[in-house]
Amino acid sequence: MNPTVAVVAQGAMGSGVAGRLVERGMHVVTSLAGRSEASAKRAKAAGMIAVSDQECAQADYFLAILPPSEALSLATKMAALIGPSNKKPIYVDCNAVSPESKIAIGNVILKSGAPFIDVGIIGLPPTPTSSPWLHASGPEAASLATLNDFGVNVNVIDGPVGAASALKMAYAGVTKGVTALGAMMMLAAHRAGVLEGMRGEFERSQPALLPWFQRAIPAMYSKAYRFNGEMDEIAEYVSEDPAARKMFEAISEFYTRFAADYAGPQEETAALSAFVKKKDA
Repeated sequence: MNPTVAVVAQGAMGSGVAGRLVERGMHVVTSLAGRSEASAKRAKAAGMIAVSDQECAQADYFLAILPPSEALSLATKMAALIGPSNKKPIYVDCNAVSPESKIAIGNVILKSGAPFIDVGIIGLPPTPTSSPWLHASGPEAASLATLNDFGVNVNVIDGPVGAASALKMAYAGVTKGVTALGAMMMLAAHRAGVLEGMRGEFERSQPALLPWFQRAIPAMYSKAYRFNGEMDEIAEYVSEDPAARKMFEAISEFYTRFAADYAGPQEETAALSAFVKKKDA
């Protein structure tokens, strides 16, 4: 019999992973307590079954896939439900937080008696032809490899809780950091009236980089509101390097500002769109 997997929450990644597992025959449950109508629609479209928090705590695996700021509070809530029960799910924290934060979350879960796995997700939500990679670490990480049989890529890292998150932080610091740096300079060029000249120079001298920005920057618009929290976690991750910490704190501020623009006047959004627009679009 296939294991039951609880997935919380129902964002693009959470519902995407859940949908892939459902397609491959796995029973996937979720809790919609306090979630939006949009979350409920994504859950239904993915084939997730809405149950109570207590029922989620009875699953074989519990996958937490949330914005970084919600990771610890969810673990605290679930630990209170798991503790008194004889059935202990394997708690899999997939959130983009620093190794230190992940260890703290793990300690909360371990005190409830449940096993804990650290996961860092790299890649976009599943599509019919692709899957993100779930890099897993910790003493129980090997047990998550069973998801490879259900269309989700799991890579088990030989390392403690925190190792998978360290990999995620390093990778996201480059990809989301470069996206922010590119956006900052495009906006500077816009303010100086040289955006078209910058675009032309990228076409001439950076033909590989321009297509990357054309994918990464529009994809960032709707996610900037949670990228700031991830940048704060990366700032903690690189805190032994004062310059790096300041840089990611500044990138966090940028994403906070841009999220407000995207939700409101979209002035900066329009400027970036003008740069990354494909000529045949």
